[in-house]
Amino acid sequence: MNLRSAWLRRSVRFRIMMMATAATLVILLLTAWYTGGRIGSLLITSADKELQPILQAALVDVSAGLTPQPDTPYVQVRVLDTAGEPVDGKPKPDLNDRDVSELKAGEPILRFPDDPPIRWVGTVVTAPDGAQRLVVAGTGLTGYQQAQRHGLNWLLLAAALGAAATGVATWFSVRSSLRPVERMRLAATRLPAGQRLPLPEADDELRSLAGALNGLLDRRDEATERLRRFTGDAAHELRSPVASIRVQAEVAVANPDPELSQEVLADIVHESERLSTLVDGLLTLARADAGEIPRAEPVDLVAAAQAAISRCTVDTPRMTLQAPTGSAWVSAAPAEVDLVLDNLLRNAVLYARAQVMVGVLPAGNSVRLVVDDDGPGVAPEHREKVFDRFYRVQDDRARQTGGSGLGLALVAEIVRRRGGTVLVNESPDGGARFQVRWKSL
Repeated sequence: MNLRSAWLRRSVRFRIMMMATAATLVILLLTAWYTGGRIGSLLITSADKELQPILQAALVDVSAGLTPQPDTPYVQVRVLDTAGEPVDGKPKPDLNDRDVSELKAGEPILRFPDDPPIRWVGTVVTAPDGAQRLVVAGTGLTGYQQAQRHGLNWLLLAAALGAAATGVATWFSVRSSLRPVERMRLAATRLPAGQRLPLPEADDELRSLAGALNGLLDRRDEATERLRRFTGDAAHELRSPVASIRVQAEVAVANPDPELSQEVLADIVHESERLSTLVDGLLTLARADAGEIPRAEPVDLVAAAQAAISRCTVDTPRMTLQAPTGSAWVSAAPAEVDLVLDNLLRNAVLYARAQVMVGVLPAGNSVRLVVDDDGPGVAPEHREKVFDRFYRVQDDRARQTGGSGLGLALVAEIVRRRGGTVLVNESPDGGARFQVRWKSL
């Protein structure tokens, strides 16, 4: 198990707490490091502010030919020549040539070798006899190193305690914030069908979450109901041909008459074909529901329509099929186009009295397929439902003609998943007009 897997297995509360603690610790550690470094600077700045007035008073005394006498006992005031040698009768201070050069330039120095470190400030002034004198003032920075070391330690301890306090506060805050979400989750798992979560009064994220869960529950109930209806209808439709085949087989077994057996076998073949068509339709719809979409490619809808017409068998001598001419390319799978055309033509031939017309009309960025018949048509109250699965306008008539109620549902599903539309209205001959609109290339 890697670190990522171990991290993702932790709860959201734990991960938020750890991230908040880590971020707080990093910020406080950086603050402690910066502040610890500033402790020494603050001590040096305080010493400079104290030494500058004393140095200015000493400069005035030396300019007047007097020996400076500092009021503060822990501050040294020395008078040196420009070479760094004392002229005030006191021992030579511990200043090297570089220190003297910086002091003559007016730059303060800090002598770390001394214990405690000594801060020196100085400048050059002219004595009454015209000689150049280097006047310096210095004081020891007692506790300088200890202040830096102990100050940094205390700051690091404060950073650790602050990060720990942040982690604890974050833990309880996230726990309190997630408690309504947990209650909502438990309520959602216990909701019976048809009921929904109450929406919180506050217009916040919890209200949005409750609305999203209610929408999910709506879709779940809708899918469950659709699946229930589909399963019931499928079982009902499969029961009819299976029962018919069984009865015919039992008749053939009970009456071993060759002529009767031949008739029974013909009926069994017919019912088997009906059963096979129904099963194929169910499998196609199941694949569509699972999102299995074949790869699209250019298909000539005119050529496909002509091929579908040639495959369509017309039992009535007066029946005529008018095929389109030219070419019109759409983006689809060839098998899908064939299935749509076969189902629309089969449906039109079943109900047409004398004529079925097929038209392919390019229209901008789409291609329109029109199938007209001169049959009884589809009443307006049924036009939106004929594309539902197992829906029949006239149940008895559809069973006599062998329809399963899946053909038009397959057409609608195939066309819609390619971004097209399908609808039915009245044809100029008074029958039904089915229109399919595909995206063109």
